[in-house]
Amino acid sequence: MPQVKFKVDGKPVNVDAAPEMPLLYALRGDLGLANPKFGCGLAQCGACTVHLEGQPARSCVLPVSAVAGREVTTIAGLGTPEKPHPLQAAWLAEQVPQCGYCTSGWMMTAAALLKTNPKASDAEIRDALTGLKCRCGTHMAILRAIKRAQAQLA
Repeated sequence: MPQVKFKVDGKPVNVDAAPEMPLLYALRGDLGLANPKFGCGLAQCGACTVHLEGQPARSCVLPVSAVAGREVTTIAGLGTPEKPHPLQAAWLAEQVPQCGYCTSGWMMTAAALLKTNPKASDAEIRDALTGLKCRCGTHMAILRAIKRAQAQLA
């Protein structure tokens, strides 16, 4: 089986995997990461979202071969408990998490948006989040958290 070398949250990793295996399986199964999550397996819910070279990517449909030699960032790589990313701090301040299953999708998508467009309008934020799912119904708290983080980043 071929070995795929890439970075996850700044650390070099090697995974023995068939080239077509989804990145999500490598992250969770081979590397033992708790996030991202498996949601739908069809790139429709966002629970599996990571950053690939700073851009949101649905890891459930991204072949592990596509990340060879590249940088993958998970939600754990955004910040640390000592120095959380503004979105991570805002998520807690706004009491967003209920089950937390969808958090990777929302937070990783919002982080990429705010990095490229720190003054995004409410409409631009909503557009960027299109297609993400939250069954707990915390959508308004998520939007408040994004706006809170946006104010800190400004």
